[in-house]
Parts: sequence; C-alpha cells; structure tokens
Amino acid sequence: MPELTRRRALTAAAALTAAAGIRAVDTPAASAAEHHHGSPGAFDEVYKGRRIQGRPADGGGHHHDHGGGYAVFVDGVELHVMRNADGSWISVVSHYAPVPTPRAAARAAVDELQDAVLLPLPAN
Repeated sequence: MPELTRRRALTAAAALTAAAGIRAVDTPAASAAEHHHGSPGAFDEVYKGRRIQGRPADGGGHHHDHGGGYAVFVDGVELHVMRNADGSWISVVSHYAPVPTPRAAARAAVDELQDAVLLPLPAN
C-alpha cells in the first residue's frame, strides 16, 4: 500500500468535496423545485383574498427581462419583479425589501397594496 502523503490526502479531500457539491446541487428535490437556470417553479394561489400567480416566462417580455425569466401576477396584472445578484427578489411595489422567492414578492406586494389595485406599468 502506498504511503499516505499530504498531497494524496488533500487530493482525496478535494475530490470528495467536489463530489459532495455536485450531488447536493443535482438532487431530484432541487430539480423539481427549480427549472432552467435556478428559476423557481410555478405557483397559483389566493393570498389575503387576492389571486397571485407566478411562472417561468417565455422570454418575450418587455423591460429587458429583469425578472430573470419569471413572471408574477396579482389579480391578473403583472407585478414586475427582479432577481438580485444574491438570488433574492424584489418587486416594483416592495423595491427596498428583498425576499427569497417570487411568491414571497407577490405576497409582500399584496401586503403593501392592502385593498388598492395594482396598476399595469406602461411599456416603454
């Protein structure tokens, strides 16, 4: 049996770490919850009496696709969302309060709007 050297131990540790990282990222649960490029899956629910929906966008949207390929709607009106570099999400309604998911952004918008109607943003 070859002698265990520091180099071999570090190489083995690096290989195990890399293998563990790949396995953690490629689990079925992670694949089911996220679509292409880490985009969250679709949702459709009623939150505080308002219908909120979210789904991966087809890429044909306007505003330079700031939503990271994801579309969110409150009562059928598009809520413009943007994914930050750290993976958090913000919306046009709650721009200074990052949240972890587009669903959380939709809920935060409903909380902020209360009974007010979300008005569509004009396309430039």
